[in-house]
Amino acid sequence: MRRKEFDESRDTAELQQFLHEMSFGFLAVVRPDGSPGITPLNFVYLNGNIYFHGSRAGEKMKNLKANQEVSFCVAREYALIPSYYIDDSELACPATAYFKSVLLRGTAAPVEDLVEKAEALQAMMAKLQPEGGHLPIAADDERYQGNLKGVAVVRLTVSEVSAKFKFGQNLKEEEREKLADKLEQRGCPFDHETAGLMRKYAPSVGGLDET
Repeated sequence: MRRKEFDESRDTAELQQFLHEMSFGFLAVVRPDGSPGITPLNFVYLNGNIYFHGSRAGEKMKNLKANQEVSFCVAREYALIPSYYIDDSELACPATAYFKSVLLRGTAAPVEDLVEKAEALQAMMAKLQPEGGHLPIAADDERYQGNLKGVAVVRLTVSEVSAKFKFGQNLKEEEREKLADKLEQRGCPFDHETAGLMRKYAPSVGGLDET
């Protein structure tokens, strides 16, 4: 059972911001033989849907043709927390990691409308190649029409979302602040960002501190 202090499932703005920031996730499917399958892929979150692309004849499309019910996971690890940063008992138990994760469930189906295809692919290019350097993808551009018809673009229509953002919300305020200070002093990649997120998601920011 997920601890309620880590649950961000109801915060739509936080979920959308995270999904817009991320570009890589994992698609979970049921293969035609009934076995589970998982595929890592690039994606874009657009208009409340997940979009990804690939070959029309690949295994991914074969799996989706057999069963459109899928799950999709997006996660980012921010910092590893050593046990001795939290507890001086020398036990390993307090060791943990701080992260964000979002799990989406829904139905995935190929997009045939060229306008929607172009919009999704252009949004993906804006995320993966923000500096530009390419002709904008548009359905009415003859130079892209052959490619748009040939590539498979899949829309995952989301029906259920759950999220876990773990940043020490279960700690007392004094413990959390001491840990944030240790991370800032350690200075590993993302440690300063993690300390900031610990303070952002602290229960005391939104009201009484949960202990």
